[in-house]
Amino acid sequence: MIKKTVVLGVTGGIAAYKACEIASRLVKLGIEVNVIMTKSAQEFVRPLVFQSLTNRPVATDMFKAPLSWDIEHISLAKKADLFLIAPATANIIGKIAAGIADDMLSTTVMATKAPVVIAPAMNTAMYKNKIVQKNIKDLSDLGYHFISPGEGRLACGDSGVGKLAEVDIIVDEVIDILSNYPKDYKDKKIIITAGPTREAIDPVRFISNHSSGKMGYSLAEAAAKRGADVTLISGPTYLKPPSSCKTIFVTTTEEMYKEVLNLYDESDIVIKAAAPSDYAAETISVNKIKKTQDDLSIKLKLNKDILKELGRIKNKQILVGFAAETVNELEYGKKKLKEKNLDMICINNVSKDKVGFGHDTNQITIVKESGEEKVFPLITKKELANLILDEIKDLMTES
Repeated sequence: MIKKTVVLGVTGGIAAYKACEIASRLVKLGIEVNVIMTKSAQEFVRPLVFQSLTNRPVATDMFKAPLSWDIEHISLAKKADLFLIAPATANIIGKIAAGIADDMLSTTVMATKAPVVIAPAMNTAMYKNKIVQKNIKDLSDLGYHFISPGEGRLACGDSGVGKLAEVDIIVDEVIDILSNYPKDYKDKKIIITAGPTREAIDPVRFISNHSSGKMGYSLAEAAAKRGADVTLISGPTYLKPPSSCKTIFVTTTEEMYKEVLNLYDESDIVIKAAAPSDYAAETISVNKIKKTQDDLSIKLKLNKDILKELGRIKNKQILVGFAAETVNELEYGKKKLKEKNLDMICINNVSKDKVGFGHDTNQITIVKESGEEKVFPLITKKELANLILDEIKDLMTES
């Protein structure tokens, strides 16, 4: 994604401290963040905090001496690719709905042509107030984006809806709007596998690996946003599945094999981003195996090779695999591409820093059946997911 600029408006409320995390997260994603704080917001968080997080001056007062000859609120309004207000009080929502521009934040919002995203945070009774709800509806009808608040115990002691939405939800919404996803996967049925599988040794222990599922989940979310009908088949993971996908949870490699095969014929694309266990215990102990001083060995058997079987019976599908290696990754990855009849493989070296299992970032080399190779830098898995889909799209065009 080309470098973007977000203007972050922070209004007065206890949730103002969460805006610090939002600003930090956006900056880490390579986005320039310019913060505007209302007078009330400064009672909760000092401007210096945001200045330190963004390395940018913080706008607080329309009438203080300008840092440049630009008219500041107009300058910020023009440079914004997206305008985010988080937290947004009933007061700022009411001002915008009424067209009132009497401070730096409300004036800049009035002057911007960028998409405006509003994340309300307030007392439950205030949020449910008919006037506030009418203002939200009116602004929504005008094209303003609202991120619904969460539910729970509020700072005032009440319990109900009104909590600022989770930072992850807000950041994801900002990235989605900035990305302006094309609907180039519309009507395509995609199976994506993610995460590890587990093979029981006894009722307590199992064989598995370090896969977190983050790459597969990022691919599923990105494909759904680009219009695909996505089925995510996930091994055990702590991740929350994308709401836009159908998710099937499995535990063992055999279960994953059966679910993929069940949907394979009707699929257009299969992306095998999971790391299923290659081995399973030949015999699973009914009871917990007790500690012993004697030598203990567990006899293993090979699990089904899901990807190899999919390659063997492939007809119309585009089949994409992953190769997580620690040495000679290109050699082993290309061998896997050929032996398993893949159209494309994503190869990474998980022994490198911040690459692969458990990380939010990844670095891969894509090799296609045609022999084409493309090396990608270390970037977030969310960004990489769309780049992978771009490469698959090229395969769709060729077929």
